[in-house]
Amino acid sequence: MKVILLADVKGQGKKGEAANVSDGYARNYLLPHKLAVAATDENLRELKQREKANAEREAKEKAAAQETAKRLESLVVKVSARAGDNGKLFGSITSQEIADALKEQHGIEIEKNRIVQTEPIKAFGTYEVKCKFGYEVSGTLHLIVAEKA
Repeated sequence: MKVILLADVKGQGKKGEAANVSDGYARNYLLPHKLAVAATDENLRELKQREKANAEREAKEKAAAQETAKRLESLVVKVSARAGDNGKLFGSITSQEIADALKEQHGIEIEKNRIVQTEPIKAFGTYEVKCKFGYEVSGTLHLIVAEKA
């Protein structure tokens, strides 16, 4: 029997896939436990429409990520921090502080987990910070750490 899986089923496939299973397995386990539906013409059409909508959504998200990455290349974000006498910061500049400064200064909202710091920023100066947007799209953010007035 051909079914469309509504959840990941070990040994059969992942959610949203069409799978061929034995009639008894489908009638006695998959269908009663709402893990699958019968693969009728209507259900297969709905599955194709859902896949098409997901592909369009992913294309839009990838285009938006590429646009944001391109915008980041030309921007400079300034973060103010307090430091001791020798120029070392009290603590370090976090991804959240960078995300907040970017939103405040340029109106671009990026989640803090998308900002990748290779080493902690613990001194004044200029830095290049990578931002990963998913879909194999990444950009570089230019960051200036200055003393708080």
